[in-house]
Amino acid sequence: ESHSREVSTANADTFSKGKLEVEEAVHHEHSDEISPELEQILHTDPSKGLTSAEAAERLAQFGPNQLAEVKRNPFLKFLSYFTGAIAYLIEVACIISAVVKDWLDFGIILALLLINAMIGFIEESKAESALDALRQTLALKTRCWRDGHLVELDVAQLVPGDIIVLRLGDIIPADGRLLGIGATGEATEGDLLVDQSALTGESLPVSKNKGKTVYSSSIVKQGQQMAVVTKTGGDTFIGRAANLISITTEEGHFQKIINRIGNFLILITVVLVVIILVYQLVHFKGTKEGEFLVVLRKVLVLTVAAIPVGLPTVMSVTMAVGAKQLAAKKVIVKRLTAVEEMASVSVLCSDKTGTLTLNELTFDEPYLTNGYSSDDILLYSYLAAEPGANDPVEFAVRSAAEEQLEILKNRVHKHEVPGFKVTSFLPFNPSTKLTQATITKLDTSEVFKVAKGAPQVIVRLVGGDDDAVRAVNALAKRGLRALGVARTVDGSLDKWQLIGMISLIDPPRPDSADTIRHCNEMGVSVKMITGDQLIIAKEVAHRLGMQRVMLDASHLVDPDKSDDEITEHCIRADGFAQVIPEHKYRVVELLQRKGLLVGMTGDGVNDAPALKKANVGIAVHGCTDAARSAADIVLLAPGLSTIVDGLLTSRAIFQRMRSYALYRITSTVHFLMFFFVVVMAYDWSLPAHLLILICILNDLATLVIAVDNAQISARPDKWRIGQLISMSIILGMCLTALSFAHFFVFWKIFGYNPEPLEAPEESRRLESIMYLHISSAPHFVIFSTRLSGYFWENLPSPLFAVVIIGTQIVALLMVIFGGLTPKVPAGEAIVVLLISFVYFIILDVVKVQIFKYWSFEFTARVVPTPSRRTKLSDRKAKEVQQERVWKNIDEIRKIAVMTAVVSSFQEKVDGHAVHDEVK
Repeated sequence: ESHSREVSTANADTFSKGKLEVEEAVHHEHSDEISPELEQILHTDPSKGLTSAEAAERLAQFGPNQLAEVKRNPFLKFLSYFTGAIAYLIEVACIISAVVKDWLDFGIILALLLINAMIGFIEESKAESALDALRQTLALKTRCWRDGHLVELDVAQLVPGDIIVLRLGDIIPADGRLLGIGATGEATEGDLLVDQSALTGESLPVSKNKGKTVYSSSIVKQGQQMAVVTKTGGDTFIGRAANLISITTEEGHFQKIINRIGNFLILITVVLVVIILVYQLVHFKGTKEGEFLVVLRKVLVLTVAAIPVGLPTVMSVTMAVGAKQLAAKKVIVKRLTAVEEMASVSVLCSDKTGTLTLNELTFDEPYLTNGYSSDDILLYSYLAAEPGANDPVEFAVRSAAEEQLEILKNRVHKHEVPGFKVTSFLPFNPSTKLTQATITKLDTSEVFKVAKGAPQVIVRLVGGDDDAVRAVNALAKRGLRALGVARTVDGSLDKWQLIGMISLIDPPRPDSADTIRHCNEMGVSVKMITGDQLIIAKEVAHRLGMQRVMLDASHLVDPDKSDDEITEHCIRADGFAQVIPEHKYRVVELLQRKGLLVGMTGDGVNDAPALKKANVGIAVHGCTDAARSAADIVLLAPGLSTIVDGLLTSRAIFQRMRSYALYRITSTVHFLMFFFVVVMAYDWSLPAHLLILICILNDLATLVIAVDNAQISARPDKWRIGQLISMSIILGMCLTALSFAHFFVFWKIFGYNPEPLEAPEESRRLESIMYLHISSAPHFVIFSTRLSGYFWENLPSPLFAVVIIGTQIVALLMVIFGGLTPKVPAGEAIVVLLISFVYFIILDVVKVQIFKYWSFEFTARVVPTPSRRTKLSDRKAKEVQQERVWKNIDEIRKIAVMTAVVSSFQEKVDGHAVHDEVK
């Protein structure tokens, strides 16, 4: 991409009353580079167009004018839900259970796999293809010169060099260069007014004249011209956006986290199980117990019980419940894992036009002169407005007047102004750049003229006015569009008097400023990324309460700077202006490379690639189909205020998922450590059905964590996998110690021997004791893992508490009354359950103390990886710099206070001196 900057400055005359010139805003337009080879074939005769033979040849060379269709096979998509570290281990367990003919385990494991895949597939199957939606934004038919005739043609048949006719209301079918002539070769007056906001993000329609490029999918708002097609299909501006969407298929953040957790659990499970397998094969070699399938069945049971088969399912259900909660707030979640990822978003990039702003010109504070009021300028501009004109400026003027002026409310005839009659009207003419009306005031029969038009024209009409020129230039520097209004003085139709200057702007949405403030309070940095002009972006940022550190797109593609330097620009800047889709995509990409989770909001085709690339793409109310399909989340309510609801809900969901993950990893570590030792030392284990029962019953009960109370964090959440696994190992070791205490106390003191499965039921009471303990002790720990503080600081929801405790009461009744396990005395069983409950409170204190002393600095010193060392040194440098800044601020404050004291004292002395002189 090259950036050509078109600077148009009005050639103002020297006025009798002023010598200043009106400076029009600099318009930066992005123009495509046309290769010399392509340029050679663009010089088609506008009166004849291409011949059929030429068109056929070019169609074969360049391909049809349509976007390449990339569709994913639904069956392959469904199979993708069976991938990932944990899924692979579960599938291996499923295959082994079939080999050893353990059909109960096989059925349970297979059911869990299918349930998890179905939840993900059904929740996400509603998402449409972004490329399909992009295709729908293109025109279907177009008027084109072929073989000397003007014919209607399917847009797919257009090729570079075709001559097309563009008229009011047309969707431009391909990128083209304007020829400055009408449909039959006649000269055209005025420019083509094109709305390309959905493509480039510019809030105002853009005037295009001969030689300028118009882009596929933009809309003609005014005028008519012929153009020569320069680019078609995937080579167009919109085509490049489509290509960016199709190549963006990265693994989601949540999937990466689950895979890292899974890899850890797989590693310890496989290592310990292989050791047991080899040991038992060698130790029992030559006996029935040493047969491969017998040993394999034993380790399979341990593997199934150790694998967190419910982890993906619980996570999916938790996110699905969260998605339903968000839907009630008009936030539709299309990709389920986006619910979790939204909690970790620390940077929110937002499109301006139509997202932070309304994407409609509105009347702003006017400049007034000669004693006229705001109502006066609205009335006179309305009298000089062309009724029914499609021009957005005329529409903005009419809308503001009809909304604010009492005289225009409750009218019988909407085209009349009570008390005034328009006797003649001169519509807008590109050469004069104004509209003019002759008005009769009905009660006095006074006749006067009103003119409305370009500021320099109106200032020239009234004979010059330096103050008005300064006002217009000041408005232009703020990105506001000005429009002059003047009327003739009483008794003359030739002498003009300036009323003032209307200022027009695409205003921020009413809730945008509050949303940005709330996001900042929640630790989410908001950056505006817009295709609009830099001065407009700065003005809108100022109105939204953002800093005005806005940079133009050249900072993103500066060849003299490294990616690291450009990334620093992205982090420090509050936004970028004059960007194209590739630039928005690049901003998101650079921030992600820095390890940040990025959210992106937008509504147009130009936002679609960045929406797809971002960790969480959010399409706002009233967005294009392309943006809606590329996004992960769609807002049905206008504005961005629902994003705050989304952040709060997603953080609550994150806490639930994190607490479950900590509990489940702790349970797995505890289970593996205890059974590894007792199997190796005593060749003893729980029966398969009890192990499976613990696994299924506890995980099913834990599903209610989806509706548990959650402590919402004030900052973006992070998984901190190292901390999570380390905490799990510590808690798992504590639980293992308790398990051994139960095992040996009931064995050595109560005489419950670790008997094999073939022994009589009365002698296998240790099974029941250990089943109840292993079912309850880790399960109660979930009350602690719910939050980083003490468990009573944020009590669980009643439903959650009832289900978790109820599950263990069911286990208690099972061991008291027997059936699936040998009966034990009620007193002993109740004591085991109470010990488990009390022990979770002890572990809660351990957890709080670990979190209290755990910090990034501690992690960096214990495991000093190069990246951690660099990050730690950067943090320390920033702390030193911040301390220096605060020290300087304190010194300045002290100087200011001392200055104020001295000044006050001096005023007092001077006051006394004056008082004495008066005396």
